[in-house]
Amino acid sequence: MTTSDFTVSSPPVDQVGIVQRAQRFQTRSIKNDAKVQGLMMVLNMIDLTTLEGMDTPGKVKQLCYKARHLHDTIEGLPNVAAVCVYPNFVALAKQELSHTKIKVASVATAFPSGNTALEIKLDDVRLAVDQGADEIDMVISRGKYHAGAYGYVYDEIAAVKHACGLARLKVILETGELGTFDDVRRASDIAIAAGADFIKTSTGKIKPAATLPVTLVMLEAIRDHYFKTGEMVGMKPAGGISNAKLALHYLIMVKETLGELWLDNHWFRFGASSLANDVLMQIAKQKTGAYQSADYFSVD
Repeated sequence: MTTSDFTVSSPPVDQVGIVQRAQRFQTRSIKNDAKVQGLMMVLNMIDLTTLEGMDTPGKVKQLCYKARHLHDTIEGLPNVAAVCVYPNFVALAKQELSHTKIKVASVATAFPSGNTALEIKLDDVRLAVDQGADEIDMVISRGKYHAGAYGYVYDEIAAVKHACGLARLKVILETGELGTFDDVRRASDIAIAAGADFIKTSTGKIKPAATLPVTLVMLEAIRDHYFKTGEMVGMKPAGGISNAKLALHYLIMVKETLGELWLDNHWFRFGASSLANDVLMQIAKQKTGAYQSADYFSVD
């Protein structure tokens, strides 16, 4: 691949300020009515995911069934945003989710490492799109990024975006491998400039994954881009968000950093399959006054 002369100039990140501000979002009190509304919103923003080497057609069917039947005894539940699978399972997921509003997302570009040739990555994307994927989750080349080849990273994202056609592109930075907040900001700016529809923290395979401070850095990159261009970019924290209380703190942070326009699953997602059950338990508690046993909720 011939690398362009793309350059990026990102502002320095105040690490102390970011950490302290992120901590303050966790001190907000939420009234019961707002809590129920927030829990419904969180549920509608979740991408249910199965991305294991031992995935089978049966496992994918079960996940799609869960997406369609989150808790049939609770009325008025929204659907989740999407089901995310490997490219070879996209057609099956599309079939299982037909006649619903649930999107089918697919990881691509040699997920999770990203270590292969560009043409293979693009073939991976085209396979998923040809099978009907509505969204593509790609990983950036972290080795190239750490080598300072920012133009290469930009060009690769732009090429993948082109291969996506009408599918929306989520660009995974794998923030746990980037290191500093300054690197997270620079990688966010590169992805946005290259045409990302979403920027995403993590694959879920590396720790640490999503954190409030890292997500705040990425939200500020989105905010600055919006103020400069008027263009909205989505955000997806993924990995490590397993309870409803923390998810609500993320929503507060999004609202106060970006505004209410982003409180919609077209612009904000959670990559956290285990989160769905805790949200459902909390919704049931708000509606009935009692917690239901975990046995009432499917693990997949």
